[in-house]
Amino acid sequence: MAKVTLKDIAHSYTGYSENPDDYALKSLDLTWRDGGAYALLGPSGCGKTTLLNIISGLLIPTKGQVLFNDQDVTRLPTEHRNIAQIFQFPVIYDTMTVFENLAFPLKNRGRTKTEIEPRVIEIARMLGLETNLYTKAQHLTADAKQKISLGRGLIRQSVNAILFDEPLTVIDPQLKWELRSQLKYLHKQFGFTMIYVTHDQTEALTFADEVIVMYEGEIVQVGTPEALFERPEHTFVGYFIGSPGMNIAPCNIQGDKAIIDGHEIALTRDYHAIPAGAKIEMGIRPEYLRLNPPGGAGLPVSIKKVDDIGRYKIVRVGLNTREFNVVVPELSGMTGDKASLAFDIEHTNIYVNDHLFSGEQQ
Repeated sequence: MAKVTLKDIAHSYTGYSENPDDYALKSLDLTWRDGGAYALLGPSGCGKTTLLNIISGLLIPTKGQVLFNDQDVTRLPTEHRNIAQIFQFPVIYDTMTVFENLAFPLKNRGRTKTEIEPRVIEIARMLGLETNLYTKAQHLTADAKQKISLGRGLIRQSVNAILFDEPLTVIDPQLKWELRSQLKYLHKQFGFTMIYVTHDQTEALTFADEVIVMYEGEIVQVGTPEALFERPEHTFVGYFIGSPGMNIAPCNIQGDKAIIDGHEIALTRDYHAIPAGAKIEMGIRPEYLRLNPPGGAGLPVSIKKVDDIGRYKIVRVGLNTREFNVVVPELSGMTGDKASLAFDIEHTNIYVNDHLFSGEQQ
């Protein structure tokens, strides 16, 4: 296993340029500790796979260095980096049996039969493939084929890192949950350095100890799942993490007060230092809003829509021209389409030009 360090990495598919807009992957510095489990999370086209391919050696970055345990591997080909990469679609040999597919990476590196067989059986058991060990891959389902592909990536115990590029896309939803749990178990048992690329927040948050959120070629936040939810450092993180995502509304700030459509909300911090002309927004998660009966504590709102999710309801409310999602367990005590909207001020964030602005504690 290895510590992976990226130093001033940037990549443009059209070659070196002085214009930052020409870069699919903007300049970044990042270190992944030896044995950590990480997720690269973001929408399609944000640079996740580009970054993964730079780590694996499939791409040489336009700028910067890739270090494995402080050794520069930037220009080393993939086969000399001692990594395993698992792709979105299965990479297996259809005419080989499951056993032969799993054994192939070890056989190719000169391991003996006595070394190979117990390791293959161990991985097959972990992935639920033990009953199909001697079945040819061509006769198996897409789910089973991707499990073989996962097994081929996990079979070697001495790799520097295992890279996953959206590996569960073709997997049945219920099996996805099981495989994520198995990957977590394997990580804890063997201590592999694992880097997992996905656009699915559930996959990222349940798999990784630390999540790297990417947006338009940049890293906008690195943190634990809890930190991404509780204190998003960028409006995109607030919007992208959570279901539904964070409510984000334009506002004006007057010291320790936020003004939304003429309504005043008292804050716990002072924001006099916000630069003139900046874009200012308030962000609060639906879980930290509360609905009270009309005339109760909060701002007067109208109820636009109610979605019953089962364990809770998502209520869409209007505050003049602004709308907010509110997560509530029930709507008892509510009559008609009017209510009062109360804010949990401790969980209300102010964003300046899309970035979290802390303000000064009063």
